[in-house]
Amino acid sequence: MNLGKTDLAAASEAGVITAAQARDLWEFLSARQPQAASFRTAHILYYLGGLIAIGAMTLFMNEGWELLGGWGLLGISACYATLGLLVTNHLLFRKGLQIPAGITATFVLALVPLAVYGLQQALGWRPEGWQYRHYHQYIDWNWLMMEYATLAAGAALVWRYRLPFLLMPVAVTLWYISMDIVPFLFDHDYRDWELRKLVSLYFGLGMILLAFWVDLRSGRRQDYAFWLYLSGALTFWGGLSLMRSHSEWSKFVYLCINLAMIATGALLGRRVFAVFGGLGVAGYLHHLAAGIFKDSLLFPLALSLIGFAIVYSGLLWTRHEARVTSALRRPLPAPLRELLERV
Repeated sequence: MNLGKTDLAAASEAGVITAAQARDLWEFLSARQPQAASFRTAHILYYLGGLIAIGAMTLFMNEGWELLGGWGLLGISACYATLGLLVTNHLLFRKGLQIPAGITATFVLALVPLAVYGLQQALGWRPEGWQYRHYHQYIDWNWLMMEYATLAAGAALVWRYRLPFLLMPVAVTLWYISMDIVPFLFDHDYRDWELRKLVSLYFGLGMILLAFWVDLRSGRRQDYAFWLYLSGALTFWGGLSLMRSHSEWSKFVYLCINLAMIATGALLGRRVFAVFGGLGVAGYLHHLAAGIFKDSLLFPLALSLIGFAIVYSGLLWTRHEARVTSALRRPLPAPLRELLERV
């Protein structure tokens, strides 16, 4: 039987135990849980070696590879991908090693843009002067075919292996698409950075909603949504923060959005929202300190009082968290309530 914090809150409301006992019991049980997901030395070696191998075929490709020609690049990619799939099958299905299997499967997925690039080069479909290393450097709609192929291959590999790390290149590819699709849809405005920021904002919001849907479907047994949340929050917050705001009202709305991101991070148990939201709040406070309240003696004092008030609210929340959380989650839909109970 899996005992959650909401179960203890319900027992407290029913009068079986007091709220203080429910809190103390939860802390005791949490301390006794084994740290199954601890980050060991082997994990560091897995990720370090895997990221070096992935980087070698993506970020660190040099001009020498162009001498192989399109068919040569396609052939090298196919050989490496075949070897990567064989190793992935061996590690996952025979050895039961999910972390290194996820890295080798991700290596295979990272080869897809190179394979598509080689095929396009062989068929004469690439613009003159473009090289594969430009894929990670320049924004251009000519990369879209490579990105769409990566998404399709990513969907197939995730369906086959069910490995969360595969979502990392998928999230990066979605981020690339959010930038490259602007010159494709709005060719006459391809240098319009305000338009790019707006597309980034809405694209990031869409990725966050996609990650939330994945979270609801998959739960937290394996975290498929992490990389989507990270990429979506980065894209959304980046577009939002780079937008020009000429009024104090719009800057205050920016503050409220960042506070909402912090609240969302607390609600969903996703620290990435709290990190970006905290950066946004810090930016707004810097604006107040350097602009509106410049050289004011009262502003630092008022800000200190606000900070201590927030700390005190945290103390109150700790004292009444179980009861308030249970009351707030009761009217929610069952899938969302189950997701939050796993946080």
